[in-house]
Amino acid sequence: MTRNPTDDSAAQVSREQALTDEVVARFAASPDERLRVITQSLTRHLHAFVRDVRLTTEEWDAAIDFLTRVGHITDDKRQEFILLSDVLGVSMMTVGVNSPLQADATESTVFGPFFVDGSPAARNGDDIGASVAGMPCFVKGTVTDTSGAPIAGARIEVWAADEAGFYDVQYDGDELAGRAHLHSDDTGAYWFWTKQPSAYPIPHDGPVGDLLTATGRHPWRPAHIHFMVQNPGFSTLITHIFVAGDQWLEDDAVFGVKESLIVDFVQHDAGTPAPDGRNIGGGPWSEAVFNIVLAAQ
Repeated sequence: MTRNPTDDSAAQVSREQALTDEVVARFAASPDERLRVITQSLTRHLHAFVRDVRLTTEEWDAAIDFLTRVGHITDDKRQEFILLSDVLGVSMMTVGVNSPLQADATESTVFGPFFVDGSPAARNGDDIGASVAGMPCFVKGTVTDTSGAPIAGARIEVWAADEAGFYDVQYDGDELAGRAHLHSDDTGAYWFWTKQPSAYPIPHDGPVGDLLTATGRHPWRPAHIHFMVQNPGFSTLITHIFVAGDQWLEDDAVFGVKESLIVDFVQHDAGTPAPDGRNIGGGPWSEAVFNIVLAAQ
């Protein structure tokens, strides 16, 4: 594609600015104040981008085709627009804007495209990954406020991929596996079994994958487990724990890694007794501790 030549003449600059001003003015009467702010700012930034790169009509057509493909591949099990937001860093920027760093509170990260409403209910100690392939993994921790006081009854939503890097919803059928919700006990403690998470590539057989390939980027995410923790009076926490030592920690495709969320998954040899006495088949298993601190709303 041929890039448009830059025309810095006063007349051209004035013409382009006049169009931006006219479009911004059309949104001025919006009865929704917040919508007015968003649409006017979006207009200014989009127009500035087009002017900055001197976007050609061929490039604009290609962009429309790309977004159309993103829409076509999106369904109830795959959200390509979230993937696009993730790889552009927009998801993490939105997280940062809406979850400013608070001293002592657990940090947030990206939501990801594979959350499912209506996960199975589990009790502390249950194996939420019983039907998932992989090495057994015991996860435990506490939920407290920033003063260290335990939070009882916090809802802890957990989901993760299997050893092949796939989530339950990426397989045929409707079985939910490797995901559940449980609650902290009276002391703020929680614990459950799942499977040792593995690094995996985000879906890259669609338009977002084409974008990564065209720009020389990889699709890999470091191994992690998703958490969403909620309790009345506290801000909802959406976060991951990442496996220490994973090769993709420094180059996460969706920019989601934070140092405070990297956790040691301690591996135990075959035959080592499980902490809760569970029969895990005599093979090796891993253990991770993740203490969750919620910020007051």
